[in-house]
Amino acid sequence: MKSTLNKFSIAPMLDWTDRHCRYFHRILTKQTLLYSEMVTTGAILFGKGDYLAFNQAEQPVSLQLGGSDPKALAQCAKLAEDRGYNEINLNVGCPSDRVQNGMFGACLMGNASLVAHCIKAMQDEVSIPVTVKTRIGIDEQDSYEFLCQFIEQIMPYSQSFIVHARKAWLSGLSPKENREVPPLDYERVYQLKKDYPQLMIAINGGIKTIEEIKTHLLHVDGVMVGREAYQNPMLLTNIDQQIFADSHPIISPIEAINLLYPYIEKELTQGAQLNHIMRHTFGIFNGRKGAKQWRRHLSENAHKKGAGIEVVETALQFILDNEDIINNG
Repeated sequence: MKSTLNKFSIAPMLDWTDRHCRYFHRILTKQTLLYSEMVTTGAILFGKGDYLAFNQAEQPVSLQLGGSDPKALAQCAKLAEDRGYNEINLNVGCPSDRVQNGMFGACLMGNASLVAHCIKAMQDEVSIPVTVKTRIGIDEQDSYEFLCQFIEQIMPYSQSFIVHARKAWLSGLSPKENREVPPLDYERVYQLKKDYPQLMIAINGGIKTIEEIKTHLLHVDGVMVGREAYQNPMLLTNIDQQIFADSHPIISPIEAINLLYPYIEKELTQGAQLNHIMRHTFGIFNGRKGAKQWRRHLSENAHKKGAGIEVVETALQFILDNEDIINNG
């Protein structure tokens, strides 16, 4: 059993962290562990698309699986390992109704023995790490004792946990509300690491700055950031130096877009749509003059049939023109 967690990772986010997003994020940070969107076992085994596709340049990358059938999860884990994924992560944290109806996500916290069975089945099938992403509780089952009992049943098969420091309400709150309404309890996650020092514990939920990341790392082994990393991707350009002590120079947002050009051109020749790639870059110039025009030009033009690299170049010119004004002012 491999026990490992990256010091910093970007959370799996449905409809956001697709392969285009991950490629862009990898330009910004070389050391961060990237996660796929949650992919269900049914989609992988019976879907028509290739739900395991990723670019080797995204490495290191982890596949997050959704499911509760040990045999199906083991099959998918093996397929993912064969494709080159670095880690398998089981979703025990998503609270949406759709996920509950499929008997996976946060509702699995109420069935720790099944989760343990699922993790063991995957771990028996692969040599890469199998990790668990969970909440601190569900509904009225939100005591620290409940969390410990859950963790203790999984520990024999995985010792790596990413803990979203909120409980999940399985009814009455939307997935969005479940990311905002239940109060964060970082201290409970810290306590988990204190009481089970042999475990690798990463913390997730509401984390927005490099300073916050550093503070959490004084108490746990890793930090996972979700929406902030997506909406303000320039945060990622400081991660390698500040968190991993990597001496590579910090990349500028203009450099990041220029480095994305070859990928865009290649993907367009293979049938990708420009808006599917560029939507992940909207926040790269946040706070800079021209950022609003950048976003507007992309949102109004990247979806059009035949949209190509010239749309990106025109959008980028709004930024460059303002840079010239500042430099010559």
